[in-house]
Amino acid sequence: MNVKKHATPPALTDPDDAPDLTDEFFQQADEYFGEKQMRRGRPNGSDKTETTVRFDNDVPETFRATGPCWQTRLNAAVRDWLKMHGPDEVEI
Repeated sequence: MNVKKHATPPALTDPDDAPDLTDEFFQQADEYFGEKQMRRGRPNGSDKTETTVRFDNDVPETFRATGPCWQTRLNAAVRDWLKMHGPDEVEI
């Protein structure tokens, strides 16, 4: 069976041959979780606040079912509600 073998770089035998891992290297590096490349986060100057909020299970499930960017749609729904109502109008 003829299988094309991928060329692999030779293994480093001397630890001093390894490249220096600088801060710049890590800032430019792509981060992976398994085979999936992860996003790098929000750019500097973003007007978003990261927070933890607890919802009843059906709320995030409903928005997740709409596909990617569900958090953006949830944010838009809350913003739209706030146009007509105030936080003090919520009955707990």
